[in-house]
Amino acid sequence: MTEEFCQQIAREAVFTCLSIAGPMLAFALITGLTVGILQAVAQVHEMTLTFIPKIVAVAVALIVFMPWIISRMTSFSTFAFEKIATLGQ
Repeated sequence: MTEEFCQQIAREAVFTCLSIAGPMLAFALITGLTVGILQAVAQVHEMTLTFIPKIVAVAVALIVFMPWIISRMTSFSTFAFEKIATLGQ
């Protein structure tokens, strides 16, 4: 097992994690900014008001992007197992 081999799998794992988490984080960010702007306009200073919309937005994003997430995870798993299988040769 070479250093390049470990770096390649680690790089791909980090990239996969970031790309999978990206849509949910983006939805949470957009929802948080929208609710924050609405709170500033309405002069409501309740800190807990943003939690429910963010949770709902992340749940919706998870449902919408679930097929794509499963596809990404499957392709990474296939990549990793193929690389590990060639290790013994």
